[in-house]
Amino acid sequence: MASETLREARKYEEMTQVQITQEERPAFHLSPRVGWMNDPNGFSYYQGMYHMFYQYHPYSSYWGPMHWGHAVSRDLLHWEYLPAALAPDMPYDKDGCFSGSAVTLPDGSQMLLYTGVLHEPQPDGSFREAQTQCIAIGDGRDYEKLPGNPVLTENDLPEGGSRYDFRDPKVWTMQDGRYYCVAGNCTADKDGQILLYSSADGLHWQYENILAKNNGRFGRMWECPDFFELDGKWVLLTSPQDMLPRGFEYHNGNGTLCLVGTYDREHHAFVEEADQAIDYGIDFYAPQTVLAPDGRRIMIGWMQNWDTCNMRSQPKKWFGQMSLPRELSIRDGRLYQWPIRELEQLRCNKAEYRGVKVADGIVRLEGVAGRQVDLELEIRPAGLEETDRAPGAESLAEAGRADRQAGTDMYRKFAVRFAQDTEHHTAVSFRPHESILKIDRKFSGSRRAIIHQRRSLVSHDRGRLRLRIILDRFSAEIFVGDGEQVLTATIDTPLGAEGISFYADGEVVLDVVKYDLQ
Repeated sequence: MASETLREARKYEEMTQVQITQEERPAFHLSPRVGWMNDPNGFSYYQGMYHMFYQYHPYSSYWGPMHWGHAVSRDLLHWEYLPAALAPDMPYDKDGCFSGSAVTLPDGSQMLLYTGVLHEPQPDGSFREAQTQCIAIGDGRDYEKLPGNPVLTENDLPEGGSRYDFRDPKVWTMQDGRYYCVAGNCTADKDGQILLYSSADGLHWQYENILAKNNGRFGRMWECPDFFELDGKWVLLTSPQDMLPRGFEYHNGNGTLCLVGTYDREHHAFVEEADQAIDYGIDFYAPQTVLAPDGRRIMIGWMQNWDTCNMRSQPKKWFGQMSLPRELSIRDGRLYQWPIRELEQLRCNKAEYRGVKVADGIVRLEGVAGRQVDLELEIRPAGLEETDRAPGAESLAEAGRADRQAGTDMYRKFAVRFAQDTEHHTAVSFRPHESILKIDRKFSGSRRAIIHQRRSLVSHDRGRLRLRIILDRFSAEIFVGDGEQVLTATIDTPLGAEGISFYADGEVVLDVVKYDLQ
């Protein structure tokens, strides 16, 4: 039976939801039913539906005592809200039900494994959040918290592990039927680590090992881990706090980290081989994945960042949204991401242009506009047109001449501007001589000095670059090449700003394929 706290939250969200129209929400990105949303939780496939729970404060559009919101979908693009699944209503979680995950039990019920938070008074009069791991079991709509909660406490931490930073369990099952979960933790001096636990029945857990240690490399506390096998490698995703940039990696402070490597199941040892940021834009955090019934590994993140989420120029009925679901793969030791193929079912009103020349100015194309758009671009310098087609250019000398010709005609900058009217636009620009791709939203309508730009170092072929830009009403996601990099940003531009234009400093040849997404 639902507690009074949960019943009140459900009643409030049902009454308040009617104040938000569909036009005020993203078209195909999940937003909160009401109030505030942050981390994705319990991303799972259960009883023929995808389930997404999320960190949730229904009573305002600002962070508050954490509940779990709940929505379901058949295609990950059209979502139906269900009543809130969890509320902070027990002695061990009365100050918040923090992030966690979901798994199906042998009897067909769904288990939620989450972090319970309790504010503990300190000798100096302050409070700290003691964190434990807790279980709720249900039928896909209603969940009962386990009488034996919490199931993991400070007694299950390795020596030196902080009980105040012990959270975000991600659970899965191995082929032998045994359950495993990873949880974020840090040492007393705030150095992050990922802990591994196992269970025979999903209810009784034991500590196995420290799966990964930061050792001062990537920020401090490591949050929201996920661990899975993909294309013959093992992938550890986590969201470190307080990261320092390294070259063009890890610029978001509270950002995202992907470690690719191998896993020794017998000794529970993960060996890192490569690291990278997961997203190179402004707004992406705390991603979580699900293994789809067809074998795809699909990831969704919170499409926001902690440093700007409370800097708003006007009140909002809701705040926070999830990223576009992305299919993951590993190629040459690197994580690739691509929009889920279901998105193509929303395409309509195709507009296609080939060989458009943009020279030292701006070009607009008829039929290329809108705020719900799937836009595919190939950019190349004008000189590359002839050198690519020159017959017999097979010797090193001829190839060198072709490269020099392309260099002579190399454009200095290309930009695509969208969500554009006379006052507003957001831009993605590329400078081939520097190999830098930048997203810039300083003209998107913000009245606060928030983060407006991110830059990424990208590979290209003599100035040739392919981009796929997915626009929803309040966001842009830019996929580079085949998905080797992604840049994500939210925008708060008036919906009447629908223009799209192309700019070149120098001469660019452009192929454009645009679809509306409905």
